[in-house]
Amino acid sequence: MTESHLTPIPLLVPDLPAPEALMPFLQRMHAARQYSNFGPLTCEFETVLRALFAARSPAPLGLTTVANATLGLELALTALDLPPRSRVLLPALTFVATATAVLRAGHLPVLADVDAQSWLLTPEIALRAAADGKVDAVLPVATFGAPHAMAGWHDFERDTGIPVVIDAAAAFGSQWLDAPTGTAVFSLHATKCLPAGEGGFVVSNKPELIAKVRQLTNFGINLNPAAGVPVGMLARIGTNAKMSEYHAAVGLASLATWDTRAALRRALHADLRARLDAAAGMGVLRWQDMAEPIAAPTLLCVRLPDAGGRDRLDRLCAERRIMVRRWYQPLLNAMPALAAHSVCLPAPAAAGIAMDLCGLPFYLGMADADEARLVDALSAALDEGQSACQSAGSPEARRSA
Repeated sequence: MTESHLTPIPLLVPDLPAPEALMPFLQRMHAARQYSNFGPLTCEFETVLRALFAARSPAPLGLTTVANATLGLELALTALDLPPRSRVLLPALTFVATATAVLRAGHLPVLADVDAQSWLLTPEIALRAAADGKVDAVLPVATFGAPHAMAGWHDFERDTGIPVVIDAAAAFGSQWLDAPTGTAVFSLHATKCLPAGEGGFVVSNKPELIAKVRQLTNFGINLNPAAGVPVGMLARIGTNAKMSEYHAAVGLASLATWDTRAALRRALHADLRARLDAAAGMGVLRWQDMAEPIAAPTLLCVRLPDAGGRDRLDRLCAERRIMVRRWYQPLLNAMPALAAHSVCLPAPAAAGIAMDLCGLPFYLGMADADEARLVDALSAALDEGQSACQSAGSPEARRSA
């Protein structure tokens, strides 16, 4: 029975800049009287972001903002100039936008397995898939913000000639292009650690790809006087995917406090993990195994001991007004609307992860009492499961069976 007197604990709470922090940027925008179309705030935002990535990149890179990360993925794939219906490999364990971007770009999603420990589509998995069937591009995902080691993907791209675009939607501050080649798309959605309300950006060591994406965000109109097409003429079939000056203002204000907020996120994430592990018993819960830690976590995802444990936690959290979510479930290969238009490869590791994975409340400003309620709910779910196992193994239960 639901404990209706309890205040609900939300799953996520966006952490955007206060109005007073936005005001200087909004005043600049108003003075310039430019609100879109690569305005001064957008260009400044891109310059700052580009410098952050350039400091960790061994090769020159380019960067362009987009209206959102889903469009960023779609246009990055379009800029690869692949033949229609090319096969794009991506993990079955991811948000639907990764797959819909492939379809919207005119290609065929090939849904693959992930590594059982890191929960990522790895170069090794991609190599096996390419050996077993045609793969024209790879779209790995920085699952739950966990970064990819770019050296492995650089080697994969060099050795196979297959282009790679990282869906790094939730991995700002963690995913860098620290290899000679690399392309990644980031989200600036309100729920991300660098929120602009809405938006995204594409960064790549391939400057010609960034130039194509930028042109595609502006309908495909040529703005380069040195190009072989007159300025103002349509050079490619694009769309309207430009970032507005309003969103750039929010992004710049978010950048100003990012280091501080990221440290708070890391501390909260470590505290909650420690409290949950202590309540469960060390080694009972299974966390994502990452080569590098997440710089600014936005999610708290954990695997319970089994599917029954996850079901019990779901029920107890609902009764106690604690919001949880079965992230990325069902898997993409179990969604008829996608599976009917995709190639579905065997994905046993992803299926195993999906059976007992649960997303827990995580947001800055979470009250200590709310953390305690979450820990108590987990402890109760595990205790209930242990009692059920003991009852099932009792002499009375065996006789009735």
